[in-house]
Amino acid sequence: MPTPKDDFEATYPCEFYTAAELLEPDLMYTIPEIARLLQGVDPDEPLDEGTETVLIDWAIPWVMNNADDLVIAEPLADDGPGYYGLADAAIDGDDAAESERTGDSTDDER
Repeated sequence: MPTPKDDFEATYPCEFYTAAELLEPDLMYTIPEIARLLQGVDPDEPLDEGTETVLIDWAIPWVMNNADDLVIAEPLADDGPGYYGLADAAIDGDDAAESERTGDSTDDER
């Protein structure tokens, strides 16, 4: 059941990492590993099943929302998980975005 906002002492902005901010460009990750990273937890950190389930519930929509910046690989084993990684375009795009923020330019339009 929805709860009135007034019932809460405070609310906070809902901000998420971009794929380029979260993932290393040369690594591939499973959904549980991405879930841990989104919470600032080491990808190899053991978690109890209930906590991991909650984190995965957050990670799946994040992957769907960032799909344009991700690549996927088949599981390494028939019964293994799929892997997600940073798309090359997202890496290049992140550099371009950084140049825009800092005012750096590599083109001749100055």
